[in-house]
Amino acid sequence: MSRQILASLVLSITCAGVVAAPSVDPVREAVDAAIRPILAEYKVPGMAVAVTVDGKHRVFNFGVASRQSGQPVTDATIFEIGSVSKTFTATLGAYVQARGALSLDDSAVKYLPAPSGNAFDGISLLELGTYTAGGLPLQPPPEAGNLAQMTEWLRHWQPEAAPGTQRRYSNVSIGLFGHLAAKAMGEPFDQIMTQRIIGGMGLHHTWLQVPKARMGDYAWGIGKDNKPVRVTPGVFDAQAYGIKTTATDMIRFVELNIDGRTVKDETLQRALVATHTGYFRLGGMTQGLGWERYGWPVALSDLQAGNDARIVLESHAVQRIAPPEPEPASALFNKTGSTNGFGTYVAFVPARRIGVVILANRNLPVPARIEGAYRILQALERATPSS
Repeated sequence: MSRQILASLVLSITCAGVVAAPSVDPVREAVDAAIRPILAEYKVPGMAVAVTVDGKHRVFNFGVASRQSGQPVTDATIFEIGSVSKTFTATLGAYVQARGALSLDDSAVKYLPAPSGNAFDGISLLELGTYTAGGLPLQPPPEAGNLAQMTEWLRHWQPEAAPGTQRRYSNVSIGLFGHLAAKAMGEPFDQIMTQRIIGGMGLHHTWLQVPKARMGDYAWGIGKDNKPVRVTPGVFDAQAYGIKTTATDMIRFVELNIDGRTVKDETLQRALVATHTGYFRLGGMTQGLGWERYGWPVALSDLQAGNDARIVLESHAVQRIAPPEPEPASALFNKTGSTNGFGTYVAFVPARRIGVVILANRNLPVPARIEGAYRILQALERATPSS
């Protein structure tokens, strides 16, 4: 009798249309379709992917933060973001300028005392911040193992090209930029970054040094030898590749770059906007302060070409944009980042109010990161209300 009643109830509910088909989540489906093949092909232990659409964000977690412990990736997992840290340093430099403590057009020697005739006499802070100082190397030389040695090495360095004519991607260049910007404020770089920039944006899970209480959430990267690895400290590491953060904080950083009006410090609001200004052009890419900019829509092949290894490892002639070009009506901003065991990619389109963050604990190939993010951005654009 009870089975008959239950069957009758199920039948009546079904006929009444109460039982609905499972809901479809197009964003989740787009992220899964873009990311799961990458995880499998490149044997990435874990990944966090964050997306934002019209001021609302979501985080999707995959795999493990540590292969040894099997600890899963969660919203609390902390990743190294490598050179995406340069966008934070750029924000700091723009902030110091907005405070009136420096001008990007200032000569570097104003803040880096050097003998008369030193190469830095003709190099501006802007050229340091855009890798156009004349050929500073990607990494500090072996003989410059600390700041004093680095400063002495810089005194004797000779450029390969006139300032502002060639771009050579350089941790030394952006590192010196951040160091001198902090010096202009009369405060240590770490202090300004932590208190005024990271703290000013309300990023409560972002650090230069992960606190002891959060080390359990700090993911382990996987190096080329397939062993666990974390970043090695070095000269200008904080400025060039030192940020560790969560996907939730990174997507907030993206949202504030899209619309920073919720930042309480109006000077910091202006600094975020200033990093989007275009100063030099290299092919289809416009070099901003930290961020690299493309017109939107942009072809995937063009985006990958602008992030090709040759763009990082070789010098390229650039065209100076005079006067500097404010953010255009429709543009994509992006930045890659890597350490020995981690790979990151961030991209956003302010005009469409969409963005994506990919954090992985393996340094997977840049073209794969970009393709995955590009597919997700296309899905997000279709999901925006104005589409």
